Amino acid sequence: MSSYYYLFKFIVIGDSGVGKSCLVLQFTENYIRKNHDVTIGVEFGVKIVQIDGKNIKLQIWDTAGQENFRSLTRAYYRTAIGAIVVYDISRRDSFLHINDWIKEMKSNGNQNMVVLLIGNKKDKESQRQVQTEEGQAVANENGFLFFETSARDSINVDEAFTKLAEQITRKVDSGEIPIGDNQTIKIGAEYSFYQSKSRDQTEEGGNVNLSKQQKDQNKSSCC
Repeated sequence: MSSYYYLFKFIVIGDSGVGKSCLVLQFTENYIRKNHDVTIGVEFGVKIVQIDGKNIKLQIWDTAGQENFRSLTRAYYRTAIGAIVVYDISRRDSFLHINDWIKEMKSNGNQNMVVLLIGNKKDKESQRQVQTEEGQAVANENGFLFFETSARDSINVDEAFTKLAEQITRKVDSGEIPIGDNQTIKIGAEYSFYQSKSRDQTEEGGNVNLSKQQKDQNKSSCC
């Protein structure tokens, strides 16, 4: 399925070894690689999800967590509309570094970016060093979405990525996130088809409920 309504770019950040690549593989390919090499630079995966009847294409950039790759990965923040910050619930140091990742993201990202905080490796409950309430508190303080996941056992992985896509889609549809003024969102063939269909129905006197942003765009195009 190649046709899509919107294309969103996500960037996945966090310390090395917290399971970023495994999360992306589990979500995009339903696959977990037992012996995964450390990410060098940036890798990416693609998946289409359905949100409110629309096909939303997600392009997910998996970044290296090592300090020597930071300058390379910073360039990817600018075109991302979604950021996924990951820590390992069995490694407290990875959680303590979250504030550093948030600062870097805010310095290099765009103001419309929607953020998801993930506490990964929920399968390691017996080795837990970060409580769920601690992760939720950081998310609440910053206005982030929050999930605890296990890439290995496929716990909450689809739900987390899909929830991020859902929130962005609804913000775009409502006009809270504008279309077309940056590189963070791309419009696909489905968008053009539905907009054309809506215009045809409007001209025929049909009752069509358009979002605020779509109405504004129609006014703009008329001018």
